[in-house]
Amino acid sequence: MFPKLCFPQACFILLRMSGFTLLTLLFVGSTITSASNLPLPDSSYSGEFGGNGGKHFSHFKNHMEGPITALRVRANQYYIVGLQFSYCRLWSEYVGGTDGEMQEIFLYDDEDIIQITGKYDSYIQNLVFLTNKQRSFVFGASSGYTYHGYRGFTFNAVPLYRSAVLRYVSGRSASYIDALGFHWGKQLKKSKKCRRLTVDQGK
Repeated sequence: MFPKLCFPQACFILLRMSGFTLLTLLFVGSTITSASNLPLPDSSYSGEFGGNGGKHFSHFKNHMEGPITALRVRANQYYIVGLQFSYCRLWSEYVGGTDGEMQEIFLYDDEDIIQITGKYDSYIQNLVFLTNKQRSFVFGASSGYTYHGYRGFTFNAVPLYRSAVLRYVSGRSASYIDALGFHWGKQLKKSKKCRRLTVDQGK
């Protein structure tokens, strides 16, 4: 039986190994961070841009399926109403409202989003996604919605590391997209399973 020195928050266990005394500290109630919660390689974060309302959402778990292969954005003439992203072949849950029209964009096999610009006030007014293939996708109010002369703010979201791409998004939503944040990480090569989605449905 090994001797113990116990205190309110910890127990010290003395072990003898090859003539050396090893002091091991066991903390009560300590937690271990799982590998899934560790930061992405070469990761950075842009945001959060927008207002203070809405319910929080995050695509953190979705991005483990693979890279972004497609996106759906619903918008009216004033705001970004809702959005949905495809990670490999799995679509995230749709967030937002039902007003406006939905647009669907599929990325090429070797295409990734590398920059997002936009406008916002209490909600996201406008979004422009730019890719490494020099394509851009514009959603929402093209010039920014003016309310009694108030145009809100602009943002330009880019990764901290040159080789990083958009891996997933988070934010807040209700009837509109209230706010958005962008999570950047190492570029992933699309597997055959992911490429079939873009070839079959992206034409």
